[in-house]
Amino acid sequence: MCALYGYFDYGKRVPWKTLQKLVQALANASEVRGTHASGIAYNYNDALRIFKRPKPAHKLHFRIPNGTTAVMGHTRFTTQGDQKCNWNNHPFRGHAGTDFALAHNGVIWNDDILRQQLHLPDTAIETDSFVAVQVIEAQGDLTFDSLRYAAEKVRGSFTFTLLDAHDSLYIIKGESPLYLLHFPSIGLFVYSSTKEIMAAAFRKLSVRFPKYEVIPISEGELLRIAPDGTITRDKFTVQEDHGLYGRWFRPYLYDWDYAERRDEPEDDYITLSDLCGYFGVDPETIQYLRELGFTYDEIEDYLMHPDSYGEDLSVYEPI
Repeated sequence: MCALYGYFDYGKRVPWKTLQKLVQALANASEVRGTHASGIAYNYNDALRIFKRPKPAHKLHFRIPNGTTAVMGHTRFTTQGDQKCNWNNHPFRGHAGTDFALAHNGVIWNDDILRQQLHLPDTAIETDSFVAVQVIEAQGDLTFDSLRYAAEKVRGSFTFTLLDAHDSLYIIKGESPLYLLHFPSIGLFVYSSTKEIMAAAFRKLSVRFPKYEVIPISEGELLRIAPDGTITRDKFTVQEDHGLYGRWFRPYLYDWDYAERRDEPEDDYITLSDLCGYFGVDPETIQYLRELGFTYDEIEDYLMHPDSYGEDLSVYEPI
């Protein structure tokens, strides 16, 4: 899928050059989940800035202004919306009482339906993620209420991060992963999509950080980090039909001639084999699971939670 990463330096004790290196290290490590585009959002001179390009992170040099409190980043694996059109890439800009930037890890499959149902404005942006921006904008304000409304309206897999123009960072935690650390002695939060990405990033830094704590955040939670580092939480109702691959992969798993009978061109869809590498799983493993008789839902569970399975997958009895 894609990757989310960033930092929140409310303590103002970390040297600027260290934060520069941290952002680049997180971005480069996040390439494991997407290399089609990369981008960051931050506030500078009382304005929200977004820098993004259709390039892998290691080919970009992210320059963070001295004194930047928060950086919200994204690396993209394209599923909808050509990354060569830069407006299709993350983070996206929105306005709901204040300017904000939004980044998304996952796939939303009801974006077209929502635009019709909620009478959302037409847009040149083709990426499914942008509908979350439009739904929040339609609420007129950036609050837990508007974020809850958006989280309960979209269908698919998601975790969203939002940075507003006043340096508040929001997390909407769906089923897509997110790993959040807090370094209380220096007043620093750091996050990435996975623990493995975080570890890879810190291995690249020639800086020793102090003790940290893992901040738990569960599916169905809303979290806000205020400019002073205070965390507040709320919840939203997780919808039952939010399955990760519902729109994109079921045709390939259940109906192999489906592509020949539908109107859309085959290039508009991707297969599990195209994506499994971003979960550290090779296509041969997916084929092996199919041959063992595993269902779509069981394969989805394996991709999301491979550590819960042993090396010998044949010992598991398909349901």
